Amino acid sequence: MKKVFAVILAITLVATCAFALAACQPTDEFKIGFICLHDTNSTYDANFINAAYEVQEALGLEDSQVIVKTGIEESEACYDAAADLVDQGCDIVFADSFGHEDYMIQAAQEFPEVEFCHATGTKAHTAGLDNYHNAFAAIYQGRFLAGVAAGLKLNEMIENGDITEDEAHIGYVGAFTYAEVISGYTSFYLGVKYVCPTVTMDVQFTGSWYDEVAERTAALNLIQNQDCVLISQHADSMGAPSACEENNVPNVSYNGSTVAACPNTFIISSRINWAPYYTYIIECVQNGRAIDTDWCGTLSNGSVELSAVNTTAAAEGTQAYLDDVKADLIAGDLHVFDCSTFTVGGNTLTSYLADVDTDAEFTPDTQVITSGVFYESVERSAPYFDLRIDGITLLNEKY
Repeated sequence: MKKVFAVILAITLVATCAFALAACQPTDEFKIGFICLHDTNSTYDANFINAAYEVQEALGLEDSQVIVKTGIEESEACYDAAADLVDQGCDIVFADSFGHEDYMIQAAQEFPEVEFCHATGTKAHTAGLDNYHNAFAAIYQGRFLAGVAAGLKLNEMIENGDITEDEAHIGYVGAFTYAEVISGYTSFYLGVKYVCPTVTMDVQFTGSWYDEVAERTAALNLIQNQDCVLISQHADSMGAPSACEENNVPNVSYNGSTVAACPNTFIISSRINWAPYYTYIIECVQNGRAIDTDWCGTLSNGSVELSAVNTTAAAEGTQAYLDDVKADLIAGDLHVFDCSTFTVGGNTLTSYLADVDTDAEFTPDTQVITSGVFYESVERSAPYFDLRIDGITLLNEKY
């Protein structure tokens, strides 16, 4: 549905990016600005920022051509930051947080000569602006693969007699009850269940994308009070992983490896690699081509990645198993949200209207199940899977 421009990170990015470099020669006049909710202390924002500098190096952009603003709240501060980047001569302004969207749209309306690109947003395909664009990636595939690694660890713990099959109970620290988080924890759970069918999971929300104390407290509650034997997360600090390391509980992180801080418990991490998208939008602007209104990266083009497996904590044979499952996902022989693998209220779904064209009432508007598969991130790039499936218990839903 959406054309993507494939590049991968670091050394691989430089080695495979000859085509991009040939098509995308930087000029002194070109500038791109980045608006980030937090700074590099947040694993989420660090993932965007590091990709920006990697692409800068790969494409030969000068420091003056890449401007990064950090600590920009989801408020009028985002519009102010965008306007300032325009004043500094930016041809592209990119923002990284869901709550930035309305302010980015405001800026796009005011500055039609500048391209505004926004990660995780939902409104570009209905906003009707030629210079406003959303982007995301099929991270649910990465979450599923990380879940498979977690499930293999549970199976090892069962085989070793550390837990019984009925004790394969895991925890998940989530930020908000948004579809993005629901899609993430559900795909992770389904990956675990793919190899460990007795698994159950508790989810505790923090009401913040980045709150180290709240994330740590949630993880400790899941470990100490809910008897969870493995923890994962969709939150942006080291709160949960550090709690796991201190309590010798296996953990699966997000947005990058935490092995340096958690050498004994970190198993694997999934993340979106934003380098392909950055390269794509820069190349489009420099060559006068339109940017896709709604862009979604994939496993196959390097936009969805897994960290290296930490063999100290992971089950033996994890990498080889993941390689096979990844190949099946890319080939389309395996679907993360295959409706035959989960139930909702005891029922197998055959149809579902999702809220794709987001409105104030979150009205369901688009059929997203075809031939027994819930197709995530196809009707728009940002996730819209918001089902509460059986086997997962939400400990709090106020966020």
